Amino acid sequence: MFTTTGSRGLYKAPLCKGLLLVLNGLTVMLTLVPQYQDLFVYSLQDVAHRHQVWRLLCGRLICLDVKDSFCSSLLIYNFRIFERRFGTRKFASFLLGTWFLSALVDFLLTQAFQYLFEYEVEELPAGLLAPVFALFVPFYQSIPRMPVTQVLGHIHITNKTLVYIVGLQLLTSSPFMWLLALSGLISGGLYHSNVLWLQRILFVPAWVSCVGKYTLEPLLSSSQPNDETPLGMGATLDIQRQQRMDLLDQQLLLQQYNEARRNARHRPQTGLLQWTGLFPSLRHRGQNRPPAQAHPQAQTHQSTQPPLLENSPVAEEQVALLVEMGFSRVDALEALRASNNDINMATNFLLQH
Repeated sequence: MFTTTGSRGLYKAPLCKGLLLVLNGLTVMLTLVPQYQDLFVYSLQDVAHRHQVWRLLCGRLICLDVKDSFCSSLLIYNFRIFERRFGTRKFASFLLGTWFLSALVDFLLTQAFQYLFEYEVEELPAGLLAPVFALFVPFYQSIPRMPVTQVLGHIHITNKTLVYIVGLQLLTSSPFMWLLALSGLISGGLYHSNVLWLQRILFVPAWVSCVGKYTLEPLLSSSQPNDETPLGMGATLDIQRQQRMDLLDQQLLLQQYNEARRNARHRPQTGLLQWTGLFPSLRHRGQNRPPAQAHPQAQTHQSTQPPLLENSPVAEEQVALLVEMGFSRVDALEALRASNNDINMATNFLLQH
């Protein structure tokens, strides 16, 4: 488990799916046909001295190292949460903007490195690496950190730890990968903060988004997962066993998180609530009510929560906002009713399920 982004695969993430299929497919093809790899080398010396500007395109898309391709694919798959949250067009605009910015920052960093250490960097690792590192900026700022467990009683493991480990593995795969990582972080910070109105300058036009919506999205879109199938209707024993194990894992994480909250001295961040502890699953609410707790303290804590009304009014503007993020209208209505029209609570719950 990477982060609490749910188990919906690449549903409502066609751009991430396309990147994974196309870029990894081209990497495998170049591995099988190595005589064409020279065309995709990210050579700054050829760009600067031989004016081979086309290398900025070819050398910054396809990974020539299988290990780099594997690690970057894991990160793209995890960062699909941003495509669901902001939409495919905004996600593509972020990748496009950071891709252009990182090309400029690459040259500035290499010139600074040559000036400080009198060493000329001739080549950098090839692939869509700088925009992948740039995605760590919104990942660090937007995704809440949830403690999972502890190692040796002092080292805290959170839902974001494995993502940082994969990023560290990618960072140490080649000598000058740190330069691309720094370039990506700088580009991601500039674009995410909208410095000099970069988001209005570097973006995917609406007509390009419409063309991709009607041509590429039907080919790359994934089917909606069926989360409402009962266990007894066509499900195999392995699926039932796996679902029970997932349920036990969720209960264990909820218990560990509640213990961490009681032991924490500072107030936790907004959006870190365990929604499954506040109300039951949206799709089974009203059917599987949790049993009453025997402890008086737990009863007092639950009594302080506002009642959940099945027919409570929901603001249509908030429903439209959640639908624009990629969620279905039914899930958006249920989440808003369950959270008493709190848009932040409803969004975080939908992202975690």
